[in-house]
Order: sequence, then structure tokens, then C-alpha cells
Amino acid sequence: MNRKVIFLITNIAFFIVSLVALFPIIILLISSFRPSSDLMRNGISLTFDLDLLTAANYTYIFTQAQNYWVWYGNSLIITLVTIVLSLIFSSMVGYSLALYDFKGKNFFFILVLLILMIPFEILMLPLYDLMITTKLINTYTSIVLPMLVAAPAVFFFRQYALGLPKELMDAARIDGSSEYGIFFKIMLPLMTPSLAAMAILQGLSSWNNFLWPLVTLRTSDMFTLPVGIATLLTPYGNNYDILIAGSMMTIVPVVTLFIIFQRYFIEGLTVGGVKG
Repeated sequence: MNRKVIFLITNIAFFIVSLVALFPIIILLISSFRPSSDLMRNGISLTFDLDLLTAANYTYIFTQAQNYWVWYGNSLIITLVTIVLSLIFSSMVGYSLALYDFKGKNFFFILVLLILMIPFEILMLPLYDLMITTKLINTYTSIVLPMLVAAPAVFFFRQYALGLPKELMDAARIDGSSEYGIFFKIMLPLMTPSLAAMAILQGLSSWNNFLWPLVTLRTSDMFTLPVGIATLLTPYGNNYDILIAGSMMTIVPVVTLFIIFQRYFIEGLTVGGVKG
């Protein structure tokens, strides 16, 4: 079969798959322009009246929904802090488990694997008790702290670091560099693809985190975006139009994050997944 024909068929197939993957977002986007009455009557579907479409939902969000932007800012701050600190500490732990020999190394790695197998819902109760003991309830620290050294990130960085050349570490030691200098100046730049890939994954996890902030946060001005949007649904009035429009706005930071790091995303996941 002609190469051009194969190329065309492949592109058409990928285009169809992309449409299927984007179908829920397309429906959500259309629904975000529909009034609440139409949503309540017909539900979220492709059946809608063009004459009823309006930008009033977005106008309300940008001009009147002050709490929405407070929640948005809270989520942005928490996500950015989580990404930066998690990448630093998780990469250090994964790097040390991969390239250093010390007593108990295998034991700690087994602990990481065990934590990967335990659902967060099981860990949530002791974590909540810890937050109460340390008086961190209703603070952003209580959201960020449990994610500083995430087991999936540690495992990922360890797998990636196994492929880094130890000869560079030996050469740096001969030149008088400290262990921290070796990590931050030499080895960490070599881990850029893994850092970019994990920045996206950790960012998604933090941005979409709903259960833990719901448990630890108390006041409305401290809510993150997922928790805040959930409060729009009440027994006294369901603002589905505002909720859907607000949900569409939450996609913007995620898409931005992926665009920034997409160059390294596939490389980081591929290389990190085959080292062992």
C-alpha cells in the first residue's frame, strides 16, 4: 500500500480517536453557554436550541462571582507550591534510592511500593489526626504537606535516575563538589525530562484534588476550586449553568501546563518507565 495512503488513513484514525476523547469536553463547552432552565429541562446533551445560547454564565463569573476567583487563586497557589516542592523533595529521594548505597535502602524502597498500593482513603484518617495534632486544619500547609514526597513521584524519579551515569558523580567529587552540588548542578539538569513529566502529573493531581481539601478546609475563603465549585450545588438552588462554565475555566491552567512541558512529557515517561 502506498505510503501516502497509509499516512492519510493513520491521520484520519487519530483524528476520530481525538474527537471521541474530546467529545465530553465539547458537550461541556456547549452546555456552558446554555441557561440553567434549559439545562434542567434537557440535561447535558447535544440537544440544544441555538437561540438560547448565551455568554451570561461567563459574564457572571468574570463580573460578579468574587468567591470563584478567590477559589481559583487558592488552587493556583497551592498547585504551584506543590509542584515546586514536590519536584525538589521527591526527586532527591528517588535520586538517593537509585544512586546511593546505604543501610536500609531496599527497605525504604519497599515502603514506597507499599504506599503505592494503599488507597489514599485509608491514609486519610491518620493524616487528618496528624493535622489536628499539629493544628494545621484549615491551612494551606495541610494541603501541601502530604504531597511533598509523593510515592508515585519517588518511584518515577528512582526509575529515571537509574539511567544516569555515576561517572559524573565521581568526577564531580574529585573536583571537590559537595553531594548537594552534584545533585543540583549536575544530576538534576539531566533529569529535566522526568521533572517536566512529573510536573504535569503532580500539577493535575493537586489541581483536581477534591477529597483532602474538603476534609481539612473549613472556611469559604480558604476553599480550593473543586471544593468551592461543589458548594454551588445546594438543596436550595442548583446553579448548574455557573458550575459548568466555572468547570470549563478550570481546564485553562491544565492545558497551559501541558503546553509548557509537552516537549519533555513523552520522553520523560518513556525513559523513566524502562529503567530498572
